[in-house]
Amino acid sequence: MDFPQIWPLLSNSSRSWLVEHNGEPLPDDLITEILRITGGERNAQWWTGPSAEGETQLTDDAVDWIETVANDEV
Repeated sequence: MDFPQIWPLLSNSSRSWLVEHNGEPLPDDLITEILRITGGERNAQWWTGPSAEGETQLTDDAVDWIETVANDEV
């Protein structure tokens, strides 16, 4: 599942968090929500981690896509 397909299925608070904290490690509750939406799929095109520090982040492509959405460029 591509990130643009996941976006409308996320809660409003999750979408807001992603815009406000774009590029930051994802909190556990957001990871859980994304995995619930994707049926547990971790698509490497938009998902990285967990890292050695236990952090999970979105890829640069996903971060760029969110920035585009936040700027109403889609």
